[in-house]
Amino acid sequence: MDEEGLLRRVARGDRAAFEEFYRRTSPWLAVRLRRRCADEQLVGEVLQETYLAVWRAAGSFAGAAAGGSATGWLWTVAARRLVDAFRTEGRHRTSVRAVAATDAGPADLPSAEETLMESTLSGDVGDALATLAPELRQVLQALVLDGLSVRETSALLGIPEGTVKTRARRARLAMRKAMS
Repeated sequence: MDEEGLLRRVARGDRAAFEEFYRRTSPWLAVRLRRRCADEQLVGEVLQETYLAVWRAAGSFAGAAAGGSATGWLWTVAARRLVDAFRTEGRHRTSVRAVAATDAGPADLPSAEETLMESTLSGDVGDALATLAPELRQVLQALVLDGLSVRETSALLGIPEGTVKTRARRARLAMRKAMS
Protein backbone atom coordinates (compact mmCIF):
# COMPACT_ATOMS: atom_id res chain seq x y z
CA MET A 1 0.00 0.00 0.00
CA ASP A 2 1.30 3.47 -0.85
CA GLU A 3 1.47 6.45 1.51
CA GLU A 4 -1.80 7.91 0.22
CA GLY A 5 -3.63 4.68 1.03
CA LEU A 6 -2.04 4.62 4.46
CA LEU A 7 -3.22 8.17 5.12
CA ARG A 8 -6.77 7.21 4.18
CA ARG A 9 -6.61 4.36 6.68
CA VAL A 10 -5.11 6.68 9.31
CA ALA A 11 -8.08 9.02 8.77
CA ARG A 12 -10.32 6.11 9.79
CA GLY A 13 -8.31 5.64 13.00
CA ASP A 14 -6.12 2.70 11.91
CA ARG A 15 -3.13 2.71 14.30
CA ALA A 16 -1.25 0.05 12.31
CA ALA A 17 -1.50 2.23 9.19
CA PHE A 18 -0.23 5.22 11.19
CA GLU A 19 2.72 3.20 12.47
CA GLU A 20 3.56 2.07 8.93
CA PHE A 21 3.21 5.63 7.60
CA TYR A 22 5.53 6.84 10.36
CA ARG A 23 8.03 4.02 9.71
CA ARG A 24 8.18 4.89 6.00
CA THR A 25 8.24 8.67 6.20
CA SER A 26 9.90 9.71 9.46
CA PRO A 27 13.53 9.06 8.38
CA TRP A 28 13.00 11.09 5.21
CA LEU A 29 11.21 13.85 7.07
CA ALA A 30 13.88 14.03 9.79
CA VAL A 31 16.60 14.48 7.15
CA ARG A 32 14.64 17.26 5.45
CA LEU A 33 14.04 19.03 8.75
CA ARG A 34 17.72 18.74 9.72
CA ARG A 35 18.62 20.52 6.48
CA ARG A 36 16.61 23.48 7.77
CA CYS A 37 17.49 23.31 11.46
CA ALA A 38 20.67 22.26 13.24
CA ASP A 39 18.98 22.00 16.64
CA GLU A 40 18.32 18.27 17.08
CA GLN A 41 15.94 18.84 20.00
CA LEU A 42 13.85 21.25 17.95
CA VAL A 43 13.79 18.80 15.02
CA GLY A 44 12.52 16.09 17.39
CA GLU A 45 9.79 18.39 18.72
CA VAL A 46 8.73 19.34 15.19
CA LEU A 47 8.62 15.67 14.17
CA GLN A 48 6.43 14.85 17.14
CA GLU A 49 4.10 17.79 16.49
CA THR A 50 3.93 16.89 12.79
CA TYR A 51 2.90 13.28 13.35
CA LEU A 52 0.42 14.33 16.02
CA ALA A 53 -1.12 16.67 13.45
CA VAL A 54 -1.12 13.84 10.88
CA TRP A 55 -2.98 11.58 13.29
CA ARG A 56 -5.54 14.28 14.06
CA ALA A 57 -5.98 15.69 10.55
CA ALA A 58 -5.34 12.82 8.13
CA GLY A 59 -8.91 13.22 6.91
CA SER A 60 -8.06 16.67 5.53
CA PHE A 61 -5.58 15.18 3.03
CA ALA A 62 -7.24 15.58 -0.38
CA GLY A 63 -4.92 13.19 -2.20
CA ALA A 64 -4.02 12.84 -5.85
CA ALA A 65 -7.52 13.97 -6.86
CA ALA A 66 -6.47 17.48 -5.78
CA GLY A 67 -3.02 17.13 -7.34
CA GLY A 68 -1.15 16.53 -4.10
CA SER A 69 0.92 13.69 -2.77
CA ALA A 70 0.97 12.25 0.72
CA THR A 71 4.63 13.18 1.20
CA GLY A 72 4.01 16.69 -0.15
CA TRP A 73 1.15 17.11 2.32
CA LEU A 74 3.34 15.74 5.13
CA TRP A 75 6.14 18.15 4.25
CA THR A 76 3.68 21.05 4.19
CA VAL A 77 2.50 20.13 7.69
CA ALA A 78 6.11 19.75 8.92
CA ALA A 79 7.30 22.98 7.30
CA ARG A 80 4.51 24.91 8.99
CA ARG A 81 5.37 23.32 12.33
CA LEU A 82 9.04 24.22 11.83
CA VAL A 83 8.20 27.84 11.07
CA ASP A 84 5.97 27.92 14.16
CA ALA A 85 8.84 26.50 16.22
CA PHE A 86 11.26 29.12 14.85
CA ARG A 87 8.75 31.86 15.64
CA THR A 88 8.37 30.55 19.18
CA GLU A 89 12.14 30.28 19.54
CA GLY A 90 12.45 33.78 18.06
CA ARG A 91 10.07 35.15 20.70
CA HIS A 92 12.16 33.51 23.40
CA ARG A 93 15.35 34.84 21.87
CA THR A 94 13.74 38.27 21.52
CA SER A 95 12.86 38.44 25.22
CA VAL A 96 16.38 37.31 26.18
CA ARG A 97 17.93 39.90 23.86
CA ALA A 98 15.59 42.59 25.15
CA VAL A 99 16.82 41.99 28.68
CA ALA A 100 20.46 41.82 27.57
CA ALA A 101 20.38 44.86 25.30
CA THR A 102 17.48 47.20 25.91
CA ASP A 103 18.40 49.46 23.00
CA ALA A 104 17.83 46.76 20.33
CA GLY A 105 14.45 47.23 18.68
CA PRO A 106 12.34 44.51 17.02
CA ALA A 107 13.42 45.75 13.59
CA ASP A 108 16.99 44.72 14.45
CA LEU A 109 16.04 41.08 14.97
CA PRO A 110 15.93 38.64 12.02
CA SER A 111 12.69 36.82 11.24
CA ALA A 112 12.38 33.07 11.73
CA GLU A 113 12.57 32.54 7.98
CA GLU A 114 15.74 34.64 7.74
CA THR A 115 17.31 32.67 10.58
CA LEU A 116 16.36 29.44 8.86
CA MET A 117 17.76 30.50 5.49
CA GLU A 118 20.94 31.84 7.08
CA SER A 119 21.62 28.53 8.79
CA THR A 120 20.81 26.56 5.62
CA LEU A 121 22.58 28.48 2.88
CA SER A 122 25.84 30.32 2.73
CA GLY A 123 28.25 31.63 0.13
CA ASP A 124 27.24 32.99 -3.27
CA VAL A 125 23.90 31.19 -3.40
CA GLY A 126 22.92 32.38 0.06
CA ASP A 127 24.01 35.94 -0.75
CA ALA A 128 22.01 35.90 -4.00
CA LEU A 129 18.99 34.45 -2.24
CA ALA A 130 19.19 37.14 0.43
CA THR A 131 18.86 39.84 -2.26
CA LEU A 132 15.49 38.49 -3.46
CA ALA A 133 12.22 40.12 -2.48
CA PRO A 134 10.54 38.09 0.30
CA GLU A 135 7.68 36.90 -1.92
CA LEU A 136 10.15 35.60 -4.53
CA ARG A 137 12.33 33.95 -1.88
CA GLN A 138 9.29 32.15 -0.38
CA VAL A 139 8.31 30.66 -3.74
CA LEU A 140 11.85 29.62 -4.61
CA GLN A 141 12.35 28.07 -1.18
CA ALA A 142 9.13 26.05 -1.45
CA LEU A 143 9.81 24.85 -5.00
CA VAL A 144 13.55 24.25 -4.89
CA LEU A 145 14.59 23.74 -1.27
CA ASP A 146 11.41 22.06 -0.06
CA GLY A 147 10.76 20.18 -3.31
CA LEU A 148 7.07 21.07 -3.45
CA SER A 149 5.09 21.10 -6.68
CA VAL A 150 3.59 24.28 -8.09
CA ARG A 151 0.18 23.18 -6.81
CA GLU A 152 1.53 22.38 -3.32
CA THR A 153 3.41 25.70 -3.22
CA SER A 154 0.22 27.48 -4.24
CA ALA A 155 -1.69 25.82 -1.42
CA LEU A 156 1.08 26.45 1.11
CA LEU A 157 1.44 30.14 0.32
CA GLY A 158 -2.22 30.79 -0.46
CA ILE A 159 -1.58 32.25 -3.92
CA PRO A 160 -2.73 31.15 -7.40
CA GLU A 161 -0.61 28.65 -9.35
CA GLY A 162 0.04 31.22 -12.09
CA THR A 163 1.47 33.58 -9.50
CA VAL A 164 3.74 30.82 -8.21
CA LYS A 165 5.07 30.23 -11.74
CA THR A 166 5.58 33.94 -12.37
CA ARG A 167 7.39 34.48 -9.08
CA ALA A 168 9.54 31.41 -9.64
CA ARG A 169 10.63 32.71 -13.03
CA ARG A 170 11.35 36.18 -11.64
CA ALA A 171 13.30 34.64 -8.74
CA ARG A 172 15.39 32.46 -11.04
CA LEU A 173 16.20 35.40 -13.31
CA ALA A 174 17.17 37.54 -10.31
CA MET A 175 19.32 34.71 -8.89
CA ARG A 176 21.06 34.25 -12.24
CA LYS A 177 21.75 37.97 -12.46
CA ALA A 178 22.99 38.17 -8.86
CA MET A 179 25.36 35.24 -9.33
CA SER A 180 26.83 36.37 -12.67
